[in-house]
Amino acid sequence: MRRCSVLAGELDPKVRWRLVLGQAAQAPLACPLGGEAAACEAALNWLYERDEGLSKRGVRKAGQEETQMTVVDWIESVHRLFPQETIERLEREAVEKYQVDDLVTHPAVLQRVKPSTALLEAVLKTRHLMNQQVLTLARELVRRVVEELMQKLAREIRRCFSGSRRWRRSTPFRHSQDLDFEATIRANLKHYDQERQRLVVQKPYFFPHSRRHRTPWQVILLVDQSGSMAQSVIHSAVTAACLWGLPALKTHLVVFDTAVVDLSDDVQDPVETLMKVQLGGGTDICKALEYGASLIMSPQKALVVVITDFMEGGDSHRLVQLVRDLVAQGTRVLGLASLNPQAQPEYDREMAQRWVQVGAHVGAMTPGELANWIAEKEQG
Repeated sequence: MRRCSVLAGELDPKVRWRLVLGQAAQAPLACPLGGEAAACEAALNWLYERDEGLSKRGVRKAGQEETQMTVVDWIESVHRLFPQETIERLEREAVEKYQVDDLVTHPAVLQRVKPSTALLEAVLKTRHLMNQQVLTLARELVRRVVEELMQKLAREIRRCFSGSRRWRRSTPFRHSQDLDFEATIRANLKHYDQERQRLVVQKPYFFPHSRRHRTPWQVILLVDQSGSMAQSVIHSAVTAACLWGLPALKTHLVVFDTAVVDLSDDVQDPVETLMKVQLGGGTDICKALEYGASLIMSPQKALVVVITDFMEGGDSHRLVQLVRDLVAQGTRVLGLASLNPQAQPEYDREMAQRWVQVGAHVGAMTPGELANWIAEKEQG
């Protein structure tokens, strides 16, 4: 009944049931399809007859004798026949459930599809199949998805860090480079000269010099790039880009499988970051954590966030010892099983529990929740 959920629009009830139940219902319902209803069924069949469960239930696949629809034909039909919500659902199903790689490796299709996180994942997984023309179009799709994620997440992060200026209490002691423009303007608005149209500053405010130049917190994001962690890689790249511009933080972004790649130089450009990710391969969390530890400048002002499924392919005993050592030196360690918006993690719970036993924090957080956790530690 999966196909039932994608049907929308004003349809005769019998036609709707005929489309929901498929070819097998044609005789019992005595409802042959024609026109756009037949075209709707052809588009639905193209996708949902890939379901292996149909043959197991003895359901005959229709249209074997007909000319096979191409992915370009399908996209054209879907965009012509269905409303936007249904189009997005069908495209997501094609990518996520049925792995229709042509949906993101064909130029004509990439020009039509609506950007989504599911399509972005597919681009990352199939980038090696793309020629230069397709890669250029794919990069544009990645950019559009990232911009949408950035707009949403940036607001959340600004809200999380809105209290981080509490430590920057203004003072009347003068130091030009520490001028608090916002507080100065707010305090002197009552002295605005209407005739000259100028603000007369009678009492400037400044940030304390020592506070302004305090050592920033380090946020070191270590992200598992194995195939199952695609959503986490996407949201980690966007989160890192949003954190990068905050003056109180120094952000690092490192991805790993059995190798470790530092993407910190590109952290302000999540599109470039994502286009360098290589999803798949094994998992050596221990090696990644060793590299992350080498980046730490001030242990008590460092936050190490490891986004992984905790399924260690390297030395698990050494891994737990590394976590213990980091915690002992005053570094905050957070193990995240997932960074996707739904926060529905699948991970090695036994290994995660071992991390907790040596003092690490372990959980599942959305990007916004992660930003809030970082803000709490930075402000504390």
